[in-house]
Amino acid sequence: MIRLMQAMAGAAFFVLMLPAPALAVGAIAVDDEVGLSSGEVGFGYVIGAEDKKEAERGALRECRKQGNDSCKVAVWFDQCGAYAASEKHSGIGYGRSKEIARHQALDDCGSEHCRIVVAECEE
Repeated sequence: MIRLMQAMAGAAFFVLMLPAPALAVGAIAVDDEVGLSSGEVGFGYVIGAEDKKEAERGALRECRKQGNDSCKVAVWFDQCGAYAASEKHSGIGYGRSKEIARHQALDDCGSEHCRIVVAECEE
């Protein structure tokens, strides 16, 4: 019985030492040079990427697919992310919920005219 308990304890220790599965990552890319005067911002996003670089590449690709020429990554996140903009200001946010990300993005934008352009969460 003691040998069984020792074996189980050893197995539990081994399992605890294994690396934790990686969290999925998301990113938002924007082209805020397009249509700012009309209040429109081109964007693309990706969720479920394996790492930050993959998320950023995917967001840029999606932004460009929408016909935007000057896309740049605005924010990457492992839970939720948001981008807010007005004609002259922009802001980003991220956090454990879409509401937190949205609130941060509006605060970061810093103008009463800012509005949320996009907010997404990992599933």
